[in-house]
Amino acid sequence: MDTKRGGLSRNSGKDCRSAESPSRRRDGARGVPGMKILTIVGARPQFVKAFPVSRRLRERHDELLVHTGQHYDNELSGVFFEELSIPKPEYELGVGSASHGRQTGRIMVALEPVFEEERPDVVLVYGDTNSTLAGALVATKSDTLLAHVEAGLRSGDTDMPEETNRVLTDHAADALLAPTTEAVGNLRTENLGDRTYRTGDVMYDALLWARDHTEPASVRRDHDLEDGEYVLTTVHRARNTDDVDRLRAIVEVLVDRPEPVVFPAHPRTVDALADAGELERLRRACTVVEPVGYLEFVDLLDNAERVLTDSGGVQKEAFFLDTPCITIRPETEWPETVDAGWNVLADADPECIHAAIDRSFDLADREKPDPYGNGDAAATVVDVLETIAAEDR
Repeated sequence: MDTKRGGLSRNSGKDCRSAESPSRRRDGARGVPGMKILTIVGARPQFVKAFPVSRRLRERHDELLVHTGQHYDNELSGVFFEELSIPKPEYELGVGSASHGRQTGRIMVALEPVFEEERPDVVLVYGDTNSTLAGALVATKSDTLLAHVEAGLRSGDTDMPEETNRVLTDHAADALLAPTTEAVGNLRTENLGDRTYRTGDVMYDALLWARDHTEPASVRRDHDLEDGEYVLTTVHRARNTDDVDRLRAIVEVLVDRPEPVVFPAHPRTVDALADAGELERLRRACTVVEPVGYLEFVDLLDNAERVLTDSGGVQKEAFFLDTPCITIRPETEWPETVDAGWNVLADADPECIHAAIDRSFDLADREKPDPYGNGDAAATVVDVLETIAAEDR
């Protein structure tokens, strides 16, 4: 991808925009003239969440996509645009890696001239990343509506940067698009119920599409991995990568497992493993691979016996795919997966992790709930955006 560092020039390319100019926007539904939506993404889970919403938006509105560059490696960002046929971003800010404060600040500085140039009707942010918070803060200083997809999630861990990002974004937003009843309840508790809409979960929309487009993952083929006979692992949260004791405890579990372990490793996690002196030992015992694309990851997750993760998104995707999940955190922002019996919180305790992997997840006779909707969340999100825009005019 071409990268514009702080510049205002849009990327060119016939797949970027409607050929129609913003001054002659299409007519939207509900009598709302076609809106100009500025969608801000920066990390791989956000590309997945934005994918079904962008498809719906571009049917009748003018959407501009801003990629902050929070995830800048091709396997963490570029491949997602290719696999999901997401239009090339109109703006690529190229902020790169940095500490939380510096990265958030850099994104804000780069975003402000984009807001001034485009003057969007609505700014759309997703999830709980630094890109989300930066977009929210700049939007609150601008004459534009702010909508937050995946609003209302709470883990209760105020030391986790993601928790800070999501809480501050929710309190800044004009429209809170909550995926679950639990999220709606959290927002009502914080006196935000008048801005809250339950939409369902847009990641479910994306996953339903992905299941129809996956092929057997090359990792499974290259390493002779049999369906249902391996443990898939992801580790990327700062709590686990920056704490050497926790990281080593997780490694101890992985190298001791009798079944194959597949570990698509985030570059930051690889660096942390190397610094801890654990990378080569892990590579000898497990299948450590570079990050894989979305479709390949869905296939790996769908065919795993178990998944061991600290990712909120993976917990939820495992639930969608009926893959038992062990979460290496003491809490989760997706309690529905635990309540339904598909997810176990094991923290970074080796004994608890081993026990959770070995336990029987006998759920065949239990009715599985559908707390995340029925796969039409993206359409609901667009309806809400049209509603709030009409009320604002």
